[in-house]
Amino acid sequence: MRVVQATVKDLEGVAELFDLYRVFYEQEKDMDAARNYIEQRLENEDSVIFAVKDGDKYLGFTQLYPMFSSVSMKRMWILNDLYVAEEARKRGVGEMLMEKAKEFAIETGAKSLVLSTAVNNYSAQRLYEKLGYKRDTVFYSYELLL
Repeated sequence: MRVVQATVKDLEGVAELFDLYRVFYEQEKDMDAARNYIEQRLENEDSVIFAVKDGDKYLGFTQLYPMFSSVSMKRMWILNDLYVAEEARKRGVGEMLMEKAKEFAIETGAKSLVLSTAVNNYSAQRLYEKLGYKRDTVFYSYELLL
């Protein structure tokens, strides 16, 4: 198994995982839209995507989006997506992706790596806490749906 930074040549493998990720979060399966979305991110360099591959098989991915902190005047990365294929779980794939994201954030001089997850996604919460992530107890998050 190895972690690669995704390029357009990884589009099909990453898009398939991305579609499964969306289904996990109770969205309708839509491979065409998933492919288009990932293709746009890669072509526009809107995000950075890492994938774990075992030979030609894609086992998991994470997608990072840039953000900036006005107070610290530094870059931050939002770890927005993390997904491991069901058959690859419990094999360290998620941890490999999280470690690669951390290395990348450090290499790019980021202040932090932030993420959120569903309140009932206990396996993800255990992984994040194992890797040193702390649950925010200082700030509330708000969202305005448009």
